Order: sequence, then C-alpha cells, then structure tokens
Amino acid sequence: MAAAATMNGQQAFAPVLSALATMSRSNVGDNQKGQAHSFLEQFQKSSEAWTSTFAMLQSSDATDEAKLFAATTLKGKIIFDFHQLPRDSLPQLRDTLLQLLASYAKGPKPIRTQLCVCLANLAIQMLEWKDVLSTVVSTLGSDQTSIACVLEFLHVLPEEVTEGRKINLTEDELSTRTAELLEQNAAQVLQLLTQYAQSSPAASKDPLLMECITSWLREIPLGDVVNSPLMEVIMSAVQSEQSFDAAVETLCAVFRETREVDANMDMIKAVFPRLATLQPRIQAAAQEEDWDTFKGITRIFAEAGEAWVILIVREPDQYQPLVECILECCARDNELDALSQTFNFWYELKQYITLDRYMEARVQYVDIYSKLVDVMLVHLEFPESDKADIFDGDREAEEKFREFRHQMGDVLKDCCEVIGVTDCLQKSYTQIESWVNTYGAQAGTNSIPKWQKLEAALFSMRAMGRMVEPDENIMLPRLIPLIVQIPDQDKVRFQAVMVLGRYTRWTSKHPDTLQDQLNFIMACFSHKDSEVVRAAALSFKFFCADCADLLKDFMPQLQQFCESNLDALPSSSQEEVTEGVAAVLDKQSLDTLQSSFKMCCDPIMKRLMAMAETATEKDQRLAIADKLNLVTIMISTVIPNVMPGQRHPVVQYLSETMPILSTICERFIDFVPIVERICRCWRYMVLSYRFHTAPLLPQLADKLATGFEASRQGCFLWATDSIVREFSDISEIVTPQTVDAIFSFYSQQVTTFLRTLNDLPPEQLPDVIEDFFRLSTDVLLYHTDKLLLSPLMATILKAASTSLTLLKEEPLIATLHFLRDFLAYGGEHAPASHFDPDGQYRNNTNPAALQSAVLALNLTEGEQLVQRCMTGMMYTFPPDCIPDASGVLLALFQLLPRETAGWVGTTVGMLPQGSIAPQEQERLLRNVQQRIEGGEIRKVRSLLQDFTNGYRRRNVAPREGLGRLEAVRFRFAG
Repeated sequence: MAAAATMNGQQAFAPVLSALATMSRSNVGDNQKGQAHSFLEQFQKSSEAWTSTFAMLQSSDATDEAKLFAATTLKGKIIFDFHQLPRDSLPQLRDTLLQLLASYAKGPKPIRTQLCVCLANLAIQMLEWKDVLSTVVSTLGSDQTSIACVLEFLHVLPEEVTEGRKINLTEDELSTRTAELLEQNAAQVLQLLTQYAQSSPAASKDPLLMECITSWLREIPLGDVVNSPLMEVIMSAVQSEQSFDAAVETLCAVFRETREVDANMDMIKAVFPRLATLQPRIQAAAQEEDWDTFKGITRIFAEAGEAWVILIVREPDQYQPLVECILECCARDNELDALSQTFNFWYELKQYITLDRYMEARVQYVDIYSKLVDVMLVHLEFPESDKADIFDGDREAEEKFREFRHQMGDVLKDCCEVIGVTDCLQKSYTQIESWVNTYGAQAGTNSIPKWQKLEAALFSMRAMGRMVEPDENIMLPRLIPLIVQIPDQDKVRFQAVMVLGRYTRWTSKHPDTLQDQLNFIMACFSHKDSEVVRAAALSFKFFCADCADLLKDFMPQLQQFCESNLDALPSSSQEEVTEGVAAVLDKQSLDTLQSSFKMCCDPIMKRLMAMAETATEKDQRLAIADKLNLVTIMISTVIPNVMPGQRHPVVQYLSETMPILSTICERFIDFVPIVERICRCWRYMVLSYRFHTAPLLPQLADKLATGFEASRQGCFLWATDSIVREFSDISEIVTPQTVDAIFSFYSQQVTTFLRTLNDLPPEQLPDVIEDFFRLSTDVLLYHTDKLLLSPLMATILKAASTSLTLLKEEPLIATLHFLRDFLAYGGEHAPASHFDPDGQYRNNTNPAALQSAVLALNLTEGEQLVQRCMTGMMYTFPPDCIPDASGVLLALFQLLPRETAGWVGTTVGMLPQGSIAPQEQERLLRNVQQRIEGGEIRKVRSLLQDFTNGYRRRNVAPREGLGRLEAVRFRFAG
C-alpha cells in the first residue's frame, strides 16, 4: 500500500491540496469555498482516498494542515469504509500505519493522535490481529523518542472501543473484541504504565501518562491502581505545573470510579487522606492569584465531595474537613471562575441532610451552610466601578455575571432548606440594615455609596422568594416596609421592584402591606430607567394575579391606570400589564363582568381600528399584531364559570368584536404576523368558552375557510383544529348536524390544502404542512369513520409522502404522527380508547370496514411510504424524527409483513453502488425475513434503525477535518 501511494498518490492528491488551499485563503469567495468544501467531502468518502491519504502523509510537499486532513480522512475511512478493503490487504495497512506512526513520533501531535486513532480502529475491526498490544509496543516502544506513540495509542484505545457501536461489527463480535483488547490487556497496561512512570522524573510528570491512566481506569481494577506506585505518581503530578491539568482529570476520574462507596471503601480510605495534602494549595493559589490552579484544586475537592456525599452524611465527623475545604474554595474565589464547580455538591449534600434519617449530619452542617449564605451574599455583589457602565460595554461579561448570579441564587435556595428560610432572610435583613446604618445618611439623589451591598441583599431575597411560605411572620413584616423606602439607584430600584413581585403570595395574606407596595410599583412606571419600568410591569402582573381577590373592587382604578400607561410601555410589558388586569377581571361577578370586560377591551379595540386605518409601513403593522395579543390575553385569562344555557357575558362582547377582527384580517391578509395573531385570538376564543361559542361557529368557519384560501397560511388550520376538538363529541349541546358540518368544513380545508400543495413545493409550505397534519390527526381521532372511508384519504396519504421530503423537524413529526395514528386503525383494536361510566378502561374494537380500508390504502401507498421513511432515515430526517419514522415502518410490517419486507428490499436495492457492502445488504434482508418468520416483528424496528444509522454515518454525515478550515489555521505542537 505504501508503494502504491508513492507511485500513484502524488498526482491523485494534487486537487485535494488545491481545495484545501482554497478553504484556507481569506481572499476567496464563498462560492469557491463551497465548491472546495463539497469536493473534499466527496473525496473523503471515495475509494481513491485510501491511496491518496497515505501519499499525502508521506509527501514532503504537503503542509502540516493537509497532512492532518489526510490523517483525519484516513480515520474516517477505517471507521466507515472498511468494507471497501479486501481482507488480505489488512496486514499491509497495519504495517504501513505503524511505520507512519514511527515517522510522526516527534509530532506534529495532532497528526500523531489521529494516526493512533486510526490504528486503534483498525485493531478493533481486524479480528485476526490477536497480539495488538505486544505488536505496538515492540514496534514503537523500543526507541525512547517514540514512547509517546505507545502512550497515545494506549490513551485512545479504550475510548475508541467504547465508541465501537459506530463500527460495522455485530454485537457479539464487538463484545469479544472488547474483551480481547481491554480486559485481557489490563494487567499488562498497568505494568507498562508503572514501568514508564518509574523510568525517570520527567516521565512521572508526563501529561500523556496521566491521560493513559485516566483512559484505563475503567478497565484496570481500581484497587490495583490505588495500591500501585501509580497513585503516588498521580498525587505528585498534581503538584507539578507541567502535568497539573491532566492529573486533576485523572484524580477526578478516580473519584468517579468510587461512587459506589460501599464497594470501594478500601480505595476511598486510601485516597481520602491524600486530599489533605492539597488543602494548603487553596489559600496559596488564591493569594498568588493563580486562578487556573485554584480552579483545578476546587474541582478536585468538589468532585470528591460529589462522589462521596453519602459518606459525608453517614460519617460527618470524619468527612467534615472535606466539606470545609469546599467551602473555603467558595470563599476565596475572588474571580468567580471556580465557584460553579461546587454548586452540584451543595445541592447533592442538601438532598441528603434534609432527610429525617440524616438529621444528625444536618445539625453538624448547619453552620457550614450558614457560612455559605454569607459567602454567596459577598459574591452576589456587582463589581465596584466609577463608570456608569460597570462592565465597560462588555455585554457578554455582563450577561455571564447575571446568569451566574441566578445559579448562586439556586445555592441560596439549598441553604434555605438546610438552615431555614427565616435565618436566611435574617442575613439579607442584616445586610440591608447594616447598609442603612452605615451609608443611609450619605445617600443622595445622585450618589448612593456602596449600593452593591444593598442590591446584593435584595437579589438574595428575590432568589429565595420561592422558598418562603405565605405565612412567614418573622422577617418579611420587617423587610417589606424597609424595601419600599430604599433610595432610588437604578439597579437597586430594579431589584426592589423584582423582590416585591416575588412575594405577592405573601402579600395576599397580609393585605395591610398591599397599598404601600402597589404605590411603590406604580410609581416605577414613570421611572427614567427602562429596566425598572419593565420590572414594574412584571411585578404588577404578579400583584394582580396573586392579590386579585383584594383588588377586584378597584377595577375602574386599575383600568384607568392601565389605559394611561399602556401605550408608553414596550410590547412585552403591555402584555404583562394586560395579564394582570385580566387576572382581576376574572374575579368579577357574572353580573358585572360584561361591562368590566368592555371597559377594559374597548380602548384596545378602538386603538386597533385607528391603527388599522393608517398602517402602511411594516413597523406600524407589527404594532397592530402586538396589540392583537392583548385581546388574546384577555380571552385566554378571563374564563368565568358559566353554565350551559346561561348567557355568557364575554362571548356576548366578542360577538360584537368579530366584525372588527374580520375586517382587520381581510385588510392585512398578506401580512403573516397579523393573521397569525387574529387566528390565535379566535382559537383561544373557542378553547376558553367552548360550547358557548356555538352561535359564532358559522361566521367563524366562514372566515377561517376564506382566510386560508386567500392567504395559504397554516394558522387558519391551527384555529380550525380548536373547533374540531371542542365540537366533535355529540352531546346535549353539540348536535349531529354540527358534527357533520364540522367535517364538511374540514373537507373544504383539505381541498384548499391539497390545491396549495399541488401549486407550491413542500419546502415553501413547512408551517402549513405541520398545521394540516396536526389538524388531520385530531380529525382522525374525532371523525374516524368519515375520514378513513372518505375519497380524500388516498390523496391525503400522497400528500403525507410528499411532505416526508422536507428537512424541517416540526412538519415531519406532525406528518409521521398522523401516519402512525392512521396505520393503527389497520389492526383489530382502534387506538382511541375511553372510560366507561363505571370508570373501567375499555379498548375500542376496530370495525372490519375500517381495517379493510386501511389495508387497501396501504397496498396502494405503502411502497412509497417505505421509500420515503427509509430515505429520510438514511439521508435527511433530523435525529428526533427517526423514532417516529421507524414506528411507521414497524406499523407497516405489522399490517403487511411480506409486502413491506419486499418494499424495504426494493429501497435498499436503489442505494448508490459502493455505498453499502453486498454482505451488509444481504444480512439486513435475511435478518428481516427471519424476524418475520419467527413472529418477532417488533425486532424489525431496531434492525432498520441500526442499518439506517450506520448507513447515514458512513455515507451522509460529514466526516471530520473540514469544519474549521475556512476560519482556523491549525497549531501544531512538536
């Protein structure tokens, strides 16, 4: 193979070098780069790549970047295209790889790593190669300069074996090979690593040695490692700057292997005392501001704590020093870069010590969690800065800090469960009180000293809000009056408003505090800072929702406030204020509801009509869409309990507004945001008021039908679905005539949809297709007989087959769900079930006529469905669609096993030549036939999934080595 590469490879890989150069140039257009990218992808999957990659790796003309691409391509060939090689060529491939590895022993390291991965994957698949380890060691380990190759091969081998499912071996072959390569070599690898570690001081601090140990920890019995000289080597490596990062990873891997503490007590007792030697490094690293080392040390203690948390609660006296080390790491992390590594430990420990059986441990750790609250309060503070923009324009840093504060807030919640809410709130109160006593007198209009401490205390209160019960009567009666008097600094005021919004459940039980809080919130609507205004709108919503019973008699004042402030707010805040008002509206009596609803909605409707008269620009139309959302919020929130036959006050009002919404819809039928909002409004009208909307159905159905025909927008089908759901069960209220009319209405929508799909390609209609098949799934449930026996059904199935050519996940899933439900009606039992009046669950027997109809349709359309599902699974379906696609195939096998097997064979026979080995194709069809004959139809599903997954990995999925060539130049270490 090497000779062939030398003679034939030079000319063969010249186009590859040219394409790689094109990808790396900054002055080349996107079109040329796209062509080069496509060429290289095809090259990676071609049979010629076997020869060309070796030639490139042996060439003096190729750059290091090109050689790395060749090595990565060769890895892909060995993993995915092994079937392209004759078996008698494998020894030569192995020997050539070993020679290449020896030549790259000194680097570049990325190429050497890829070649080691190549050799590892060859070892996995070359079943006749039994002396893998001894061959590699004898070939590469005799020279001190090439020992790195042996270590790198040992490092990657367990990882590649673990990933062996991507290789085309049977489960039995892979299991046997795993035992041969790992289990049977574990003792020899331990001996090799020990010998190398003891060979020189430099060897014991080699990061690659640590990586090898980490890789083999799951294969070598942990006790053998802990009781060997390697354990001391690992601890020494943690003290070395050169090997620190790799040693941290190894030590953490040791901890993870001891998670089953009862089975690993001897190992834990051997490792635990060694951790004490690392405790002084916490303070040293913090004082030296060596934050990389600090982060590694913190990770060691945190992962040890997570692994041994059950011991920490069983034996608190012995393991408390470990918890104190983790707390010290938290306290000293001035850069806030290591702190997050401890969060999961604090959560896990809290989960145990809040159980009654570990009450003793809880008592012992209460003091630590109390100190943890103090630490979090310090870390919650914004950085001190004289600039107006604290983060100096770095929005990414600001967002990172904000997110991190919320994570710290979760730790405070854990502390609340351990030490109690009152004690945690006491700390917030103390900090606020301390600020008032120290700096309160200095606070002026333009200067609030040390506001960060005040703001952090308020944030802590906000973070703990969910943990505080409405009956808390110790701290909140002191805190709430204090909050509404704090000085007006933007971030402090924002946090104060958010805190009040967090405790509205408490306020609902303490009405004497409501007025002051609400006045504080309402005053913030005119604040100069937009963030404070948005916070006020959000808190107003929570006040109205939780205190609606207290506010229901103040509806006119709320409406007046809303009308005065609404238009000045951003759209999201308008929605929040509307939600709040609607929550209070929902508490109105039926006698006054219509007038109250009209009082609140009329200003919105009038504003909509005025906006619609003059809207010509896009932003004006978008403003109409936003305003329509407010009507939907009212409808979806105000849902009074009105008995059948009783006049519904809201529906009465909506009947008056239908013409307005219809006119706006017709006027802006070509503007998607507006028609979507109007359809959403109509949908919620039906879902909220159900049978009370029956008088509006004729008018509503007409608008939905004409709207869909005029716009071809799926939102009209989405709104149609609400009618199908609510008016398809015959009852005293819903007559058979209504049900028939609804199916006729659906049929009209089907005709329009099919006409649209005939006029436009499916990729232009993804949302319409999704909404149509979601609607059809419900029609299949509620109008089963009518739909399955309808002449439309065959055309709907053809439309489903066409829709399976899409690349977008949502319409594909909707289509596949419809097909699965449809196919379920081909069996003896209908998928729709019910509860009898006696409460017993019953399966419906499926009528023979429906079974026959489904079978007949499948005999006509089944082959196309099989081809589309398998093609999608092999080529185009997003991963989340694969289970449903295989579910469709399974259902077809269950209904028509032999016919479906034939259709699968036809589909596989259409695959491009060379993309699949003949043996693999024969094995698939043989296994399918065996499952059918053995009555194991359900196992066919996994066969098809494994086959299509393997095919996709080999022939469709991008190979490695191309993703960053456009933007990144590889850096090589010798």
